[in-house]
Amino acid sequence: MSITENINQIKATLPATVKLVAVSKTKPNELLMEAYSTGQRAFGENKVQEMAAKYEALPKDIEWHFIGHLQTNKIKQIIPFVHLIHGIDSFKLLKAIDKEAVQANRIVHCLLQFHIAEEETKFGLSMDESTAMLNSSEFKLLTNIKISGVMGMATYTDDTNQIRNEFAHLKNIFDQLKSEYFPLDDEFREISMGMSGDYLIAVQEGSTMVRIGSILFGERIYNSRT
Repeated sequence: MSITENINQIKATLPATVKLVAVSKTKPNELLMEAYSTGQRAFGENKVQEMAAKYEALPKDIEWHFIGHLQTNKIKQIIPFVHLIHGIDSFKLLKAIDKEAVQANRIVHCLLQFHIAEEETKFGLSMDESTAMLNSSEFKLLTNIKISGVMGMATYTDDTNQIRNEFAHLKNIFDQLKSEYFPLDDEFREISMGMSGDYLIAVQEGSTMVRIGSILFGERIYNSRT
């Protein structure tokens, strides 16, 4: 099937309240433009240099989502145009983003990434780390970041019950943070969870944003779940 058909098929399975982020990492601009021609505007990248190059080459109404592990020394390259940074996995990273956002005179929207999987290789905050950060006087001094919700990745497993439990756990984290720290903040509303292999479960468990690559664009050369 074509990318257009893939997008239409995926969107047919998504409620209107769930955004599709097309994970376009490693994909050539021609494939992104095919998706763009169908009306797709949100694209996810995990390499700073690749995302910056695509930003320069492609239409400026694209929403660029940074979905990888962001290194502090590369933040400056994407701050002028990034729409949403999904993977805030440390207070150090958030403070560095705020510093660059001040320089760029932008408010940068961010999601707090939580470690919900059993796999040790996954990045993410614990609940204790997030509440310590949100309660700190340093956090209250940040002026140019906006916490828009949470993000997480489930364990890479065929056990759908485990995946469902991990997504339910992230939804509980979101609900707790919303209640305790963002009760009046309408912009704290996103739960970024669900990829090609598990997005339907994620949607059932409350996802507002799914990150889909392989079933949209086709498998990459190496084996990875996106």
